[in-house]
Amino acid sequence: QVQLVESGGGLVQPGGSLRLSCAASGSIFRLNTMGWYRQAPGKQRELVATMSESDGTNYADSVKGRLTLSRDNAKNTVYLQMNSLKPEDTAVYYCAAGSSFSRLSLHNIEYWGQGTQVTVSS
Repeated sequence: QVQLVESGGGLVQPGGSLRLSCAASGSIFRLNTMGWYRQAPGKQRELVATMSESDGTNYADSVKGRLTLSRDNAKNTVYLQMNSLKPEDTAVYYCAAGSSFSRLSLHNIEYWGQGTQVTVSS
C-alpha cells in the first residue's frame, strides 16, 4: 500500500508563488508515474502535471511556463513549484500516483492524496 500526503497549499495574491509537496510512504518502489491534478468548484478534476518513466515530465497547456514538477528520490517527495499564479489556478490540488510506466491518467491512477487547497485572490 502507498500513502500520499500533500502540503503547502494556502492563500496567495495573483502573481505570487507557492510550492506544493507530496510525500510518499509505504510500497513506494511500485510508483513509476506521479503527478498532480486539481479540481475547482463546479468543475471536473483536471491534469496539471505528470512525471513518468516512459515520457518524462508533461504539463497542461494552461500551466506551462509557470508550474514546475520535480522529484526528490532521497526524500520520496514530489514537488509542484507554482509561480505567476492566477485566480483561475484556485482549486484543490491532489497528488496522484500509480505503478504504470505510462503517463499518469485517470485510467492508471492507483493512489490519491487527500488534497490541499490553493486560493489565488487579492
